[in-house]
Amino acid sequence: MAERKLLVLFGSQTGTAQDTAERIGREAKRRRFHCRVEALDSYPVAQLIQELLVVFVCATTGQGDPPDNMKNFWRFIFRKNLSPASLCQMDYAVLGLGDSSYPKFNFVAKKLHKRLQQLGASPILPVALGDDQHDLGPDAVVDPWLLDLWGRILPLYPLPPGLGIIGPDVLLPSKFTLHFLDERSSGCDGEAARQAPSELHPFAAQVVSNLRVTAESHFQDVRLIEFDVTGSGIEYSAGDVVMIQPRNAPEDVQQFCQLLRLDPDRCFVLKPSEPGTPLPAHLPQPCTIQHLVACYLDISCVPRRSFFELLSWFSPNELEREKLQEFSSAQGQEELYSYCNRPRRTTLEVLCDFPHTTCAVPLDYLLDLIPRIQPRAFSIASSMLALPNRLQILLAVVQYKTRLSKPRRGLCSTWLASLRPQQGAVRVPLWVKRGGMKFPVEPDTPIIMIGPGTGVAPFRAAIQERVAHGRKGNYLFFGCRQKSKDFYCGAEWQELVKSGHLTLFTAFSRDQEEKIYVQHRIRENKGLVWDLLSRGNAHIYLAGNAKQMPAAVAEALKSVFQLEGDLSPSEAEEYLTALERSHRFQMETWS
Repeated sequence: MAERKLLVLFGSQTGTAQDTAERIGREAKRRRFHCRVEALDSYPVAQLIQELLVVFVCATTGQGDPPDNMKNFWRFIFRKNLSPASLCQMDYAVLGLGDSSYPKFNFVAKKLHKRLQQLGASPILPVALGDDQHDLGPDAVVDPWLLDLWGRILPLYPLPPGLGIIGPDVLLPSKFTLHFLDERSSGCDGEAARQAPSELHPFAAQVVSNLRVTAESHFQDVRLIEFDVTGSGIEYSAGDVVMIQPRNAPEDVQQFCQLLRLDPDRCFVLKPSEPGTPLPAHLPQPCTIQHLVACYLDISCVPRRSFFELLSWFSPNELEREKLQEFSSAQGQEELYSYCNRPRRTTLEVLCDFPHTTCAVPLDYLLDLIPRIQPRAFSIASSMLALPNRLQILLAVVQYKTRLSKPRRGLCSTWLASLRPQQGAVRVPLWVKRGGMKFPVEPDTPIIMIGPGTGVAPFRAAIQERVAHGRKGNYLFFGCRQKSKDFYCGAEWQELVKSGHLTLFTAFSRDQEEKIYVQHRIRENKGLVWDLLSRGNAHIYLAGNAKQMPAAVAEALKSVFQLEGDLSPSEAEEYLTALERSHRFQMETWS
């Protein structure tokens, strides 16, 4: 009889794909499979040829890119020298998680599914395409797909004789157990030895300045924050990204510890419940409860369905238990959406709403219940050539109202905005990674940058870098609401215009009756844009919000190609595609 082993590999950017992969892992354990759940880049990819049964859960990010924790795997799987029979003994299924408002919806899952077939693997099911835009989110696709998946897998790998599926009335063991130590917090959460800054070993940077760059009367608080990275060994170029590991607000940490009756100073080590389960790489060993709650558990995220499912197990209160079970059932998803997702209710607020259950949660299940705080990515808004040993970001502080009385706040942006320069006690864990945008190395290549709002951040770095090298040919299209309120770095741009280093086009949308956006300025300057592209071999860059702006800019560019280049609509479309393919048109957008 075939060995009943299942491997679940995920590529996850925000944690949704990981949460889904872990759900599949739990369902596999109920069906008596030996199951491993791992990030694609944590798994030794050369071993894939020996695997018989694999489920891949992959998110798609940005413009059809793989998540960070599957980039190495992605490069490997598309190597030209892999034999078409490499994976001929593997049965597999691919589940994609994406957002249909993006043009390259679930691109990674579709491409992976195709590639695995090219390498000889046999699909158990067609690729599944979960969609964030659906009223019920990706679960609308995931739920029926999983029923199908087990319906196909179990006949291939029947249950062992005399054993049935472990029913939903049995609680599975926690992934880890917490072993408390006698000593209190001294000696816990120790600093790691100095290494090149990375996600596992971030550099603790001090905040040097934290300036509001919008008028006090403006609805949006945007900061230019500067970090000191002296002695870190960090190097970066224009287009690179800084990753920041946020932490929970002290009052939230205190409230969480009180709710669960935790002593923040207690020190513990983690032990895996099953041999072979890797320990969380981002938690020090030993660790304090304070560090676990402040720096690791994402108590301010909107909890997922799996949270309610597990929480219902611990409820000694019948009313609370019934409500939690309803929220975790397939039928209760609309109810859960209006309770949790629509008002953006946090994990901590949910725990407050279920007090009898919360104080009964066993500590060993905390890491199963609450996901890790994900690092946040920011475009670097400065150049090392202009500011050695410094790194700057342009940060919009996230705050908005829902029907809940307390305003919703972004975890990372609120924390960073609260930090005062020279307060040495609080340092910001950060590291740098290569960004998606690459600027031309040829000194004479002009660049057209389209960066409304905080989208201008990477272009500030590029302009500083190019000015330091004495390069002209810098053209910036910047858009915001009002010149007097949110014209970020306006004085800096005006100085560069005066010195002849920058040509600037501004679109202040609310400073006149009819709204004017960057796409209008592109159309107005069609002659210049076409000349730079057709004769100057210019590169175009676009950064900013992913909603309507990228499509509107693409339409403006195509109209320039038609009006100035005499191209037909289909030729204009092809010209834009060719610019993208040759990396002369690059985009970095976020939702």
